[in-house]
Amino acid sequence: MGHPPLEFSDCYLDSPDFRETLKCYEVELDRTSKFLKEVIKDGNSVINSIKAYSLAVQKFSQTLSVFQFDFIGDSLTDDEINIAQSFQEFAGLLQEVEHDRMMLVQNASDLLIKPLEKFRKEQIGATKEKRKKFEKESEKYYSQLDKHLNLSAKKKESQLQEADELVEKERLNFYESSVEYVYQIHQVQDRKKFDVVEPVLAFLHSVLTLNNLTVEMTQDFMPYKQELQLSLQNTRNHYESTCEELEELMKRMKHRSQVCKMQSFLPMEGYLYCQEKWALGMTWVKYYCKYHKDGRLMVMVPCEQKPTVKQGPTQLTLRSCIRRKTESIDKRFCFDVETIERNGPVTFQALSEGDRKLWMEAMDGKEPPFSLLFAVELNEIGFKFVRKCINYVEAKGATQEGVYRTVGSNIQVQKLLNAFFDPSNPGDVDLHSIDWDVKTVTSALKFYLRSLSEPLMTHSLHRDLMCAAKSDNLDSRLSEIHSLVYKLPEKSREMLEMLIKHLVNVCSHSDENLMTPSNMAVIFGPTLMRAKEETVAAMLDIKFQNIVVEILIEEHKKVHKTSSHSFADLSFWTEGKLRKPACTQGEHANYTEKGRARILTKSSNNLKSKR
Repeated sequence: MGHPPLEFSDCYLDSPDFRETLKCYEVELDRTSKFLKEVIKDGNSVINSIKAYSLAVQKFSQTLSVFQFDFIGDSLTDDEINIAQSFQEFAGLLQEVEHDRMMLVQNASDLLIKPLEKFRKEQIGATKEKRKKFEKESEKYYSQLDKHLNLSAKKKESQLQEADELVEKERLNFYESSVEYVYQIHQVQDRKKFDVVEPVLAFLHSVLTLNNLTVEMTQDFMPYKQELQLSLQNTRNHYESTCEELEELMKRMKHRSQVCKMQSFLPMEGYLYCQEKWALGMTWVKYYCKYHKDGRLMVMVPCEQKPTVKQGPTQLTLRSCIRRKTESIDKRFCFDVETIERNGPVTFQALSEGDRKLWMEAMDGKEPPFSLLFAVELNEIGFKFVRKCINYVEAKGATQEGVYRTVGSNIQVQKLLNAFFDPSNPGDVDLHSIDWDVKTVTSALKFYLRSLSEPLMTHSLHRDLMCAAKSDNLDSRLSEIHSLVYKLPEKSREMLEMLIKHLVNVCSHSDENLMTPSNMAVIFGPTLMRAKEETVAAMLDIKFQNIVVEILIEEHKKVHKTSSHSFADLSFWTEGKLRKPACTQGEHANYTEKGRARILTKSSNNLKSKR
């Protein structure tokens, strides 16, 4: 009878499934509250009954104690003395028993009633308060969001920026209240396991122990009691050991930086407004959408059901996704989707500019104004283009601050690329004939490399390169990368050597251009390498792509000037022993995030120590 766990990250998406799970917990919370009320009510009845019974027994013992036997004669035998004193002995025994029983009655409130009342008022009461705050902030946020999304894109930029900041503030307030509510629910669910059971157990144990008529039952109960106490203690120990970490996680999840970080790895789902044509004109309908990248399938669940009609989810198969130009529509954050099921494009409105970017990245969306008139290939024209770009940058921009980091104009980059790769006269462009901006040339060079259907360092070697970058040993890491470079196709290796030699020259001016090998690797890591499938794990491996490129730049002479066999053989032998390979296929598949962080730290330290 368990419920799905509530993750803090679910608070950010606020999906219908998350809301349904919350309802399950709220129903369970109400059921627990009613149960506690009944236990407290019946517990008071038991205590009052015990108290009344004890008072009756005490009255009975007092009656026995005042009664005196009269005997005829002036002396008593031993038997008579014992008989005369029997009622006093009975009364004394009963008084002693009832004294202990009254102690039970007096402590019963502390053992049973007060702890249960405290748990119900403090824990369940606090959860209800968090729930009220969550519902209030939810209503405020979605109300503000509806107003925000209906703003005209033609308003002043300052007004739009102010509106963006206001809705973001409400979003963070809602998210904070949601996280706190989920955290409080977890607290109640965990604490009730011992905060409710322990008082009942303590009260029951006292009753069984002090009641002489249930001594045997008490003995039979002891093994179970001990086992239950052990289970409770284990649960308490577990709670105490994880409570602090859970609280720290809650605090981190509430931080703005964590909100931005989650946008990079959360599954692509959320609310979108879809433009639909109805009998009376165009309208925007709210959907909760999930995009499955494997089958390019968009599932749309309507959020505004008509009272008379129950509408099921809609499924669309995507062909393409293009950002909607601002001047082409009155709404903001829009993009068009071509689908197999519908003739014309489907227009969606995202919740913000960042949200639209995430949707477009998931759907491999394109920018409307930037289109190329050529196919990007690693051929003779491509080599000619790269050489001319390199010569131009080394002649005019090698010392320019932030070279390769700053981005050129899309329009100018398009103009340069289309002119150079013009099918009618490919490669017939003299970069020096026009005073091109260095940023335009560097951006065009990066775009060409990124647009290759197969990355320069190939999909087939990507996993091995990642595995080499994660090696703990610097020499082994360098040896394996060196060996893998010589496994590249001839054209790819030739292009890579030419490009790395150029980056080495640019980095030699780092005092002026501030582009160290590490900074340059951050730019060219994702440009020269990429996984075949864009997954969260692949995104987390980008840092290791950067390490590979950094090694290629820093160890250029060793990698490109040493025989692949002699270098690899030498580096795998240390003190006459063959080194263990850096990573097996199974080990590669079993890397955890903590393991990646540990290896990245070691790799960075090794690189720093070498420098």
